[in-house]
Amino acid sequence: MPVYSLTHHIGTHRPQAKFPGIIFALIMMAVMLAGAPSARAEGQVIVAFGDSITAGLGVNEQEAWPAVAQKILAEKGLAITIVNAGVSGDTTAGGKARLAWSLDGASPKPGFAIVALGGNDALRALTPENSYQNLDAIILALKKRNMPVLLAGMLAPPNLGDDFGKAFQAIYTRLASKHNILLFPFLLEGVAGDENLNQHDGIHPTPEGQKIIAQNIVPYIEALLSGKTALK
Repeated sequence: MPVYSLTHHIGTHRPQAKFPGIIFALIMMAVMLAGAPSARAEGQVIVAFGDSITAGLGVNEQEAWPAVAQKILAEKGLAITIVNAGVSGDTTAGGKARLAWSLDGASPKPGFAIVALGGNDALRALTPENSYQNLDAIILALKKRNMPVLLAGMLAPPNLGDDFGKAFQAIYTRLASKHNILLFPFLLEGVAGDENLNQHDGIHPTPEGQKIIAQNIVPYIEALLSGKTALK
């Protein structure tokens, strides 16, 4: 509308042929602004499927990483809503079972998804291939809804052995490659194992630990909103 009004004003009061460069520049500026990531992302809704790490067990709702990430994005000028769909104790099977009703009743309707499940599968030493199949089904269901996905990886506890750890970690790289989706390799990067960033159980992050998760994942969220499938 501003471009049309200005060109109309110029065309009405001055010979339009004298200003082709100005008109062209204004049109190009409008096109560039319309295509900018911040303009496309404005008002978008992201749903974060996860377990107790995402739910923010032991911290208040505004200290959980989805809320903190939303705040960081807002400070960058992006009015993004991140819906916290974390459920404490949830496994990949649990996430698969609740996916449809979590989305069908959501208002406003989310357009993007972050999948951060698998930690409880590893803690229970569930078969990595089973976890793979559940996450694969979740991603397929989201893609059928035309929802771009950011997959957040997890590592298995070291006491389960190297073979289990490698098989479990490979779940996420295999899925990211198969579906050509963004992968945040390790949700607890920089947090896991640091007693100053975890609560007494050694598993769930403190508010400061949650903040680090948010800071680490924000670049991936920005890439997700921009339609990228890899962070470069």
